Amino acid sequence: MNQVYFKDLGLKDYKETWNFQNELFQEIIAIKVNNRKNDTNNTTLNYLLFTEHPHVYTLGKSGDFNNLLLNEKQLTEKGISYHKTNRGGDITYHGPGQLVGYPILDLDNFFHDIHLYMRKLEKVIILTLADYGLKGERSNGETGVWLGVGTPFARKICAFGVRASRWVTMHGFALNVSPNLGYFDHIIPCGIKDKSVTSMEAELGKKLPPQEVKDKVLKHFSTIFEVEFML
Repeated sequence: MNQVYFKDLGLKDYKETWNFQNELFQEIIAIKVNNRKNDTNNTTLNYLLFTEHPHVYTLGKSGDFNNLLLNEKQLTEKGISYHKTNRGGDITYHGPGQLVGYPILDLDNFFHDIHLYMRKLEKVIILTLADYGLKGERSNGETGVWLGVGTPFARKICAFGVRASRWVTMHGFALNVSPNLGYFDHIIPCGIKDKSVTSMEAELGKKLPPQEVKDKVLKHFSTIFEVEFML
């Protein structure tokens, strides 16, 4: 069974967290490059980071800047930062009340299939939502986990965006537990114009203990990816 080093960073600036992710990401790649160059077999490590970010909009590498509906002055006035990132996907929002997970995994330790990796990440969230009686589903051609798929009321509850190089992953998922959904009004989330965004709190009509949700995500991640966590 693979081991994954887990760390909950708490509320942390997006760019600081991105830099930290990238350090771990580059360390793993450096070991792999060295192994190939010198015919060695040094072990690579795997990580999972949890965090919340202060209000921030992030745009994926192939995203459309026009999906951000605020100008620089308005962003400043509202206390929202903005970053263009190297993950996949379009624009999304991160903020307090949202559980953000960043798996930094060497898929050489697991399997060589990015699509399978994404489906497993989605499954972790789907199982977590099921624990609360919510039916999370995939939507054809639209990455993420949704509620009400196939109805006029389809709404996204968890966004995904990853980067992978040499079978090493970074970035990950953002599960809306109890964020202020009003911040999504200033973007076209993930570039999808005809569907809304929701949260666990909005769907259930009650506050959820953040640690309880984190524990459930960790449990399902451990099962789906067949790993044990190291603190």
